[in-house]
Amino acid sequence: MSRSPGAGCAIEVSGLHVVRGGRPVLRDVTVRVRAGSVTGLLGPSGCGKTTLMRAIVGVQVVQGGHVRVLGSPAGVAALRPRVGYMTQAPSVYGDLSVEENLRYFAWIAGVDDARAEEVLAAVELDPLRRQVVGSLSGGERSRVSLATALVNRPELLVLDEPTVGLDPVLREELWAMFRRLAASGTTLLISSHVMDEARECDELLLMRDGAILDRTTPQALREKTGQDDLGRAFLAMITRPPG
Repeated sequence: MSRSPGAGCAIEVSGLHVVRGGRPVLRDVTVRVRAGSVTGLLGPSGCGKTTLMRAIVGVQVVQGGHVRVLGSPAGVAALRPRVGYMTQAPSVYGDLSVEENLRYFAWIAGVDDARAEEVLAAVELDPLRRQVVGSLSGGERSRVSLATALVNRPELLVLDEPTVGLDPVLREELWAMFRRLAASGTTLLISSHVMDEARECDELLLMRDGAILDRTTPQALREKTGQDDLGRAFLAMITRPPG
């Protein structure tokens, strides 16, 4: 059965060009993200991952190209209840408790307090519900930020380096949570510069210098480079001469 060009895609980026501070940050980026997948956006710091994610959620000024999300132009009002976005820095109120943050964001999203309770349980923060966010550890604050991104039951969840600075145990716990979300039907786009996290993804988008090097899978990347270690496999890709 034939399918329309955008069928099965949660994100479609075409010819995207972004200039910041007078220099190109994204250069003619064209890529698709399959609906229902956990897609890793991987690359070294400064390669354009955050800018691409900002364009996808509709908060980045672009100089050229098009971005469609869940069938609509990125950033339109109709997408706000359908897309969750977790920034690198915790986007929560440090002087409020965990519970107060969740109830506030639930009110903003137009959902009831019962949903805030569901999310508290999902991110395993119920024991900390009355603790002021500013007193939490970095990993705990990351989970509060994730909870606020989840409160509106998003169809697409965009997570910008959600595990940065966390210890290996906390990273594993978060990735287990991401897999549960994907199993429930959510599409996840997750950026990282920690290459061993690539093994957790269904598909990989490899970035360097504002461009997509490859769209692949963990196993295909290993086979293409002859490297079992995904960190070394990525290094093999980015050090290959052009063409």
